[in-house]
Amino acid sequence: MVFVTGGSGYLGRPLIAELARRGHRVRALLRPRSAGKIRVPRVEVVTGDPLRAESFAHLVQGCETFVQLVGTPKPAPWKAAEFQAIDRPAAMAGVEAAHRARVRHFVYLSVAHPAPVMKAYTEVRRHCEEALAASGLNATVLRPWYVTGPGHWWPYALVPFYALGEAIPATREGARRLGLVPHAEMIAALVWAVEHPVEGWRVVDVPGIRALYDPACTSSPPHSSSSSPR
Repeated sequence: MVFVTGGSGYLGRPLIAELARRGHRVRALLRPRSAGKIRVPRVEVVTGDPLRAESFAHLVQGCETFVQLVGTPKPAPWKAAEFQAIDRPAAMAGVEAAHRARVRHFVYLSVAHPAPVMKAYTEVRRHCEEALAASGLNATVLRPWYVTGPGHWWPYALVPFYALGEAIPATREGARRLGLVPHAEMIAALVWAVEHPVEGWRVVDVPGIRALYDPACTSSPPHSSSSSPR
């Protein structure tokens, strides 16, 4: 059983559909007003406030994996207040609920960092990673920079600059670590994280996320780290 927060969102909806297609049982947490948006076989929709652990912690019981997806839609530099009001409490509530339920594995969608821009966003996500590490939960942290796809196409205008950055040795590592991740690659990485639980702590960055889109990739991805910050 996989517990997913943010199940009606940009990544949540295709993720739970793919998990169900692959035979997983999914319990998707939605706010009451969104409960009717998900009608997928093998998906149990439950309602609660993803920012308050006490509203859904009891629903996590019996789940082996917790996937934390709730966050501010289309992050931007001017949304610093939303990162504090949504992203931080959602992650804290998820960690608390998963810890209470003693889930086997926690999957957290973070963001690539450090980064020269979006500092408020990366700071909140970094803080949430630290709280997750301190909880003692086995965890996989995925660090994309920007996930492109429907309604999220504008970053493709930056592709020539990424190509230039990767061609220059001094900027190659940063260009790859802060690269764009297509929607399909992000879903594949999330599914992989669910199906390959880790003992301890694992970080998968952009190159690792990209590598996981290869159907033949069944082992730990390159550019991932299993070192723990605890």
